[in-house]
Order: sequence, then C-alpha cells, then structure tokens
Amino acid sequence: MRPPTPRTASAARALARSAVVVLLAVLGLLAAVAGPATADGDASWSIRTASNDFGSGRQNYSYTVNPGGRLEDALVIANRGTTPLHLAVYAADGFTTRAGRLDLVAKDAKSTAVGAWVHTDRPDVTVRPGRSVEVPFTLTLPADTAPGDYMGGIVTSPAQAGQADGTDAGRRLGIRIRLRVGGALKPNLSVEDLHVRYAGTADPFAKGDATVTYTIHNTGNAILAARQTVSLTGPFGVLGVHAGRIDDSPALLPGDTWKVTVPVHRVAPALRTTGKVTLVPLLTDASGSVAPLDDVQTTTHAWTIPWMLLLCLVVLCGLVAAGLVAWRRRRRAGLREPADAPETAEQAPRERETSGR
Repeated sequence: MRPPTPRTASAARALARSAVVVLLAVLGLLAAVAGPATADGDASWSIRTASNDFGSGRQNYSYTVNPGGRLEDALVIANRGTTPLHLAVYAADGFTTRAGRLDLVAKDAKSTAVGAWVHTDRPDVTVRPGRSVEVPFTLTLPADTAPGDYMGGIVTSPAQAGQADGTDAGRRLGIRIRLRVGGALKPNLSVEDLHVRYAGTADPFAKGDATVTYTIHNTGNAILAARQTVSLTGPFGVLGVHAGRIDDSPALLPGDTWKVTVPVHRVAPALRTTGKVTLVPLLTDASGSVAPLDDVQTTTHAWTIPWMLLLCLVVLCGLVAAGLVAWRRRRRAGLREPADAPETAEQAPRERETSGR
C-alpha cells in the first residue's frame, strides 16, 4: 500500500473539516428547534404600552400631573411561549445603579413615590400561549406631593419561582414611568469632594500626571445629566492643561450622586495647582429635547511639588556650599604664606652675619 501523497493528505484534511462544519450546523439547528421559545432572548413574554388617548407605540410612560391629580393608563402583556404564564404585576420606584443605569426596586422593597402612587387593577394575571392581556392601572397623586421629577415603572415577573421549566425564574420585565409633578422646577447640580492627586516622574524636568476625583450631586428637583470639563492651572493661571473628553454623566434622579475620576496628563509641577470642574446641567423635557442650563464651576487647590527637581537642587546646593568652604580654606592658607616669607628672608642674612663673626 502506497503512502498518501501531500495532495491526497491535504484533500483528506479539507474533507474532514467540511464534515465537522456540517455536523456542528446540524447540531445547532436541532438545539434551536428543541430549545424553549423566548421573547427578547430573556423571557417568554413581552410587554408594551397600551394604545389610547396618550398615544400609540410609546416606548415608556411619561406624564405631567399636578398634586392631587389622577389618570388612567394600561399595560399590555403578550405570552410568546407554549405554556400559560402566571405573572405578578406591580409598580415600583426607580433608582440609579452604580453603572449609571435606571433600575426598579424589588417587589418586596418599600416604594414611597411612583411605586406607591400607581396601582394596577389586579396584582397578577394569567396569559394563555400566543395571547395578550391588557392590565389597566391608575396614578393618583397626594395633594401635598412636592413638585419635580420622579421615576418608577410597571413591572411583571413570574408569580411562582421556576415557572416555564425554570427559563423565566428570577426574570423581570418593566416599563419606565417618568412623572413630572406640577409646580416650580428647580434644576441644580453641585460638585462635592473635589480632590487633585499629583504623581511626578523620575525625570526632574518632565511633566507628571494628575488624577481629579469629585462627586456630582443632584440637589434640585429635576432629573439631570451633566456635561463635564476638567482643567488644571499653575499660579497666576499659567501652565494650564485640560483633561481629555469626558462622557456625560448618566441621568441623575433628584438626590442622586455620581462619583467621577478623571486622569489629566502632562501636568507641570508648578508647586501650587488649581483644579477646576465645570458642569453644564442637561435638562430633558417631556418631548425628549435636551436643554443645557447655566454651568456650575467648582475649584480646589493642590500641591504639585517636583520632588526630584528639589532633590537635585539640594544636592547641587550642597556641592556649591562644599566648594565655597574649600575655596575659603585655600584662600586663607594662601594669605598666611606671604606673611611668613619675609621673616624667613630676614633671618637668612642674620644667620650669615653670625656665622661670619
């Protein structure tokens, strides 16, 4: 039996690779057919806003209501699975996560705003496969509700853990409710805990890097994002440097805070440096338009000491001082030598005269 030629071996490897690809494709197709049917890649149901006097095709709920006001709306739940779904339906307050995203509190958490003012007409609902159900809800504001922006949502989740073969266990689907209560709107941001940390280099004449940290605090009653700029300057406004582009902060609910860390490169060690943070509040209205407001500026001061340069100066000053001391010693020694020389010269003739006698 002859050994396979290189061309025959190459063809065999290509044929084997083709067979593997075909096998994987078949297995993937079988898995897709046998897998559970899910909507949005996460849950076997979907939710949307109802079409009514507020409009159709809304991405979320957005209302402007005066204190003591009341309105009615609805949520539509569609079951895209193959088994009946028993879902809990409830309202919840919103909050901003550490990642800057809006989330809704859990069902067992206490809501004090939107989650307490919105009530569904039923706490749970059963949706048959391939069908949809409309769940009405009402929003009723207390008469003493403070003006400003509030955020919450309508949430659906399995009423029983492990429902639908466990594919929906722990899942929640919700739609935001953005509420603006009528009255004086007072948007305001502040910069808190502003600090500048400087790190020099081993090169005494090189520029170093600084890190600017601060906290954005929404101290007003409107939901705001912030456009940010950071700069550092030396004494009398010289040796200024700006940080690179900084992303806008996420939308912050009233009372929320957001911590920011900004690196600033090529900072001159100017002994005393001023750090300045400028925020431009961004207010979004009900139509989605963004309006920039008057900027807010905060400054702080920090020491940016060139330690290596100071060390070199200390060493240089030490060498200069040592040189001056040595020079003075030599100078004093040189001044004493001429005073001794005449005495020696006068003594020599006297010694000759004495010896002649």
